[in-house]
Amino acid sequence: MTLEPLPVQPDPARRWQQLGLGIVCMMAISSPQYTWALFTQPLMASLGLTLAQVQVTFSLLIVVQTFLAPAQGVLVDRFGPRLLLSVGAALTAASWILAAQASSVLGLYVTYGLLGGIGTGIIYVGVVGHVVQWFPDKRGLATGLVAAGYGFGAIATTFPIDHVIKTSSYTTALSTFGLAFGVIGLAAAQALKRPDSGWVPPAAAGVPSAVARRSVAPREMLANPIFWLMFGMMTMMSTSGLMVTSQMGAFTKDFGIAGVLVFGLPLLPLALSIDRITNGVTRPFFGWVSDRIGRENTMVIAFALEGVAMTGWLFARNSPTLFVLMSGLVFFGWGEIFSLFPSTLTDTFGSRHATSNYGCLYIAQGVGSILGGPLAALLHERTGSWLPVFWAVIAMNFATALLAHTALRRSRQRWLAGQPDTGTRGSMAPALATER
Repeated sequence: MTLEPLPVQPDPARRWQQLGLGIVCMMAISSPQYTWALFTQPLMASLGLTLAQVQVTFSLLIVVQTFLAPAQGVLVDRFGPRLLLSVGAALTAASWILAAQASSVLGLYVTYGLLGGIGTGIIYVGVVGHVVQWFPDKRGLATGLVAAGYGFGAIATTFPIDHVIKTSSYTTALSTFGLAFGVIGLAAAQALKRPDSGWVPPAAAGVPSAVARRSVAPREMLANPIFWLMFGMMTMMSTSGLMVTSQMGAFTKDFGIAGVLVFGLPLLPLALSIDRITNGVTRPFFGWVSDRIGRENTMVIAFALEGVAMTGWLFARNSPTLFVLMSGLVFFGWGEIFSLFPSTLTDTFGSRHATSNYGCLYIAQGVGSILGGPLAALLHERTGSWLPVFWAVIAMNFATALLAHTALRRSRQRWLAGQPDTGTRGSMAPALATER
């Protein structure tokens, strides 16, 4: 573990400009994940695939996006965000444009899954690592805002993509919107610039120096049990949300409500659009809350909320209107993981290696995509029902809330107090102001 250089006075306006550019980059790469449910049925019909085969594409997208994140984080730290995020934008655009030409399942996996995962992964981990360096005093809020860009981004594209698919074809939608994503992402990336070494805003001056200057490299972090506890927690929460993201088109069809009109609009794209709003709002909201009441306290509230919402959502499946409204509450209880986990990780292990460190943790989402994607589809095929899938992810929600309240809280308190983390048993150390 090393100590970072002493603080340097900032340009107050520049960091907000960097935050805005990061949000634009995130918005440009959100549709490959959050509009995927619109493509599953057309792809199954066009390529003659089963649901489980099609969902492998989604899992590949997330697995590649996340499993390569540590290496991508190192590259961003070494070469800077401008170059790497430009490459990410170009690859994201190419993945959709080439996927439109795919005539086999292998072609779909290589284009939408592999290329898309590499491109979106570079941008996601790069932007998150970028803003935590500019906002050491508001990590929860800053990571929440850029993560909101990722959650909100598909709002503007959900209905247009659905319209193009229905009036033309899914291949036209992929080509047209893929090109647009690339142009927007490339333009925003050109103005990104990381802060000077040791950059700390005046608002962060009150943070205890031992914590503010802690700098743990990935190798040391991976030997710390706190990291693996957070990895397990993020895996369970990712499984829950990604199951819904990838399978909504399938289970709304099985529930007999996919083609129903709600408020005069098709149920599936309406639900997806509402979900993008709540999935976006929750990220800065709970990030801001966690800056004030503590990361673990916020996790308990948010994760338990999703468990309750998922339970209510399941029982609302016979009411299309209530189903749409409850889907928004489900995503409000899920999307905050993308602000709470990176801010908690950086609080714990420092900001110098923030991009590389978060790249290691981000792999948890890849594991969650496998559990919530093809494995959830296989469980559905084996049982003939979505109920076992829902109950499994609901259990994960409540288990993660419990771990945040007990294991994570106690382990981090010991670590931040400078004591070795020997487990979660024993008396609790006094809460630290830096727990936030």
